[in-house]
Amino acid sequence: MYYKHHIFFCLNQRANGEACCAQHQAQQAFDHCKAQVKSQGLTGPGNVRVNKAGCLDRCAGGPVAVVYPEGVWYSYVDTQDIDEIVESHLKNGKVVDRLLTPPHLGR
Repeated sequence: MYYKHHIFFCLNQRANGEACCAQHQAQQAFDHCKAQVKSQGLTGPGNVRVNKAGCLDRCAGGPVAVVYPEGVWYSYVDTQDIDEIVESHLKNGKVVDRLLTPPHLGR
């Protein structure tokens, strides 16, 4: 694999007022994650890639991010949650159970 972990943050903004991740500071979470991954030397081939995504269709659990190749979905609240995902999952390979998006939540 080119990347050990690939994390996608939903940054979707809905113009019609429907619930969306952008309403929950998703851009700030993305920026924070990207900075944390970089500062910890986790970037580049064989390591971690942090990407923006459009709607991931899990709006009811938003804001959400998903880590591949495992397909682990996270719902987060603040930068402390992002720090925990970076340290535990992206750096050490341990899923953060308390932040898992409930499997039944969709749009």
